[in-house]
Amino acid sequence: MISIDRFLSDEQDPKAVEKVIGKLNDLLTTSEEILYLAVQKKPAVNLLPDSIAVTNKRIFYCEPGNLGLTMNFKDISLKNIKEVSFKEELFGSKFICVPQTGENIVTEFIPKTQARKLYQAANEQLEEYKETLRQQKLEEDKANAPAQPAPQPFADFGSIEAPAPVAEPEPIQIAEVVEEPEDETTLKLRKLKTLYDKHLITQEEYEAKKGAILDSL
Repeated sequence: MISIDRFLSDEQDPKAVEKVIGKLNDLLTTSEEILYLAVQKKPAVNLLPDSIAVTNKRIFYCEPGNLGLTMNFKDISLKNIKEVSFKEELFGSKFICVPQTGENIVTEFIPKTQARKLYQAANEQLEEYKETLRQQKLEEDKANAPAQPAPQPFADFGSIEAPAPVAEPEPIQIAEVVEEPEDETTLKLRKLKTLYDKHLITQEEYEAKKGAILDSL
């Protein structure tokens, strides 16, 4: 039987804790243990409070039924939880569990100290679970990775002779070309063509001036 003393450290309702722990004891799997237990504290009448228990494998929601004669249990495993959070309010805190799919699970009137410790315990287990998945993924990737070929030793080809020097080709003699100066008519025609290419004169003007220059020869 699990001792309830360690679940009364933050003013949890002893009767509620005793009832929940007695039921949860039969629901835990091999190597599963309760890490923290929070109990509702409603602002008016606090009869039949709900409880939330965090284990190293899941989160239990414990709701009394039939005027306290029965206890309804709902649980969500760590692999199905996206994140957890809490929100402090005037009367206690809301503890919020966000599943991978479906609507958020919200429990109100959790005492503020218990809500913080509940969040801490649940968040630590989620981080450990994610890290375990990450390590498993790394191991799988490592196992499935193709084997690297072993490095081949360098072959001994003996001494390698240096290649024979190649004779440089004789330099090619290029005759110097002396350009003759252009005459005045050629310069005028070249200048006229430049003006036409730059669209500074029309084709009619170009043809007329070109004819005049040639007629002057």
